[in-house]
Amino acid sequence: MVDVRLLTRHFGALEAVKSVSFELAAGEIFGFLGPNGAGKTTTINMLCTLLTPTEGEATVNGFDVVGQRSDVRRSIGLVFQQPTLDEYLTAIQNLRFHGYAYGIPAAVRERRMRELLEMVELWDRRDSDVRTYSGGMKRRLEIARGLLHHPRVLFLDEPTLGLDPQTRRRIWQYLLDLRQGEGLTIFMTTHYMDEAEYCDRIAIIDHGSIVGLDTPAALKDRVGGDLITIKAPDGAAAAAEIRTRYGIEPQLADDAIRFHVPQGETFLPEFVRSFGQPLESIGLSRPTLDDVFLTLTGHEIRDEEVSGFDQMLQQGRRRF
Repeated sequence: MVDVRLLTRHFGALEAVKSVSFELAAGEIFGFLGPNGAGKTTTINMLCTLLTPTEGEATVNGFDVVGQRSDVRRSIGLVFQQPTLDEYLTAIQNLRFHGYAYGIPAAVRERRMRELLEMVELWDRRDSDVRTYSGGMKRRLEIARGLLHHPRVLFLDEPTLGLDPQTRRRIWQYLLDLRQGEGLTIFMTTHYMDEAEYCDRIAIIDHGSIVGLDTPAALKDRVGGDLITIKAPDGAAAAAEIRTRYGIEPQLADDAIRFHVPQGETFLPEFVRSFGQPLESIGLSRPTLDDVFLTLTGHEIRDEEVSGFDQMLQQGRRRF
């Protein structure tokens, strides 16, 4: 459904996206996981024809993003990171205007609007001005608008940014139901680790490059197994024993010693019985996507300032 080959984008001397390649199958939920400033939004903008690639090529629903822009746009729905609703119109007016723009026949448009507003639980507020909506209600309306013209691919740029956990879960339930009911392909960006768990596959992007791409479970397996965390009165001696006895290079941070082993539940009992150093505490946890990101990039996921270009683009969307 989406085919990307060595896609690159420069802004002057800055290489914001560096030769990224990946594919999306029909009906797949595919996630771009990375911090702000990593290149996620720039990649989506190229795939949605809002930016022209500097190098490389990409197709969406079989259409080239440079040579067949109109066909691409008819094939996709797009929910921007920043709100783009007209807040002085009602919900139904926002959807109706979108339907006019896409040339949806009136009978189909009116039926589809009701279906979508009922799905996102906004039908009872259809005649309310959008400026009276909460942030979660606006996001749900934007998702409904992006689906009005029956797109083949839905692009979501940080779809739940700034929303409370309960609203985020509800929005994801809508999206999962849509994927199952309509066979929708979803491409999303996020820097929320828990949100990335909904994806069939994840591409981890940092500084414009993809550093890992696989299912969430497979990415976690690459970390090296379950995480054991211990604290000991003599951390250096405990780390040395782990290194010598088990051939494992532990990490020392914040007075804790961390190392990975396969099948941690079976490893721990014998470790506690035979370890030669006194222990203050011991813990076991499965790898998380935070651990994956740290392993692949060498640092924790970070929030960065939005680039000057992104600020300009967002301001332009609000004016439009």
